[in-house]
Amino acid sequence: MLKFVKHNLETIAGVEIYPIISLSIFFTAFVLFTVWAMTYSKETLNTVSNLPLNDEESLTEKHNF
Repeated sequence: MLKFVKHNLETIAGVEIYPIISLSIFFTAFVLFTVWAMTYSKETLNTVSNLPLNDEESLTEKHNF
């Protein structure tokens, strides 16, 4: 099975650039998300992480809905 796919990909001109492009896009996104997560406010993270545990009454009191 892999022989058929490999043979078809070898016949396409310039196909070797696609793995490089996809790896660089993934790596850039990974670095950006990591930097974003490390610089996110601890207070905001605590608030967001406790949202599923809060009942509706405490949500309306805190946010004045």
